[in-house]
Amino acid sequence: MNDVDIRVAENHIKGVEDFESHHLFWKGENMRVVTQVAFWLVIIGALNWGLVGLLDVNLVSALFGAMGVISRIVYILVGISAIWLIVDLFRSHTLTEVRK
Repeated sequence: MNDVDIRVAENHIKGVEDFESHHLFWKGENMRVVTQVAFWLVIIGALNWGLVGLLDVNLVSALFGAMGVISRIVYILVGISAIWLIVDLFRSHTLTEVRK
């Protein structure tokens, strides 16, 4: 390996370290809290859909008004939470594969 290759590798490692230190919020405890909030929002959304299917009762609409601003925000947060959990699921599998 020549000097140029070593400098490129060192710069790459430094770049990764800078990226990781800049994104500390998304590590450890903060990541777990975001994932737990997403989990509970998806559970609430799933239970609401269960009530709609079984009893034709939309609890979100009953509490916040039919497609009012707050209802829309709740639905958007549930959707974003579902996407978050899907990404987290794939990230967990990828990390598990890398650790093997």
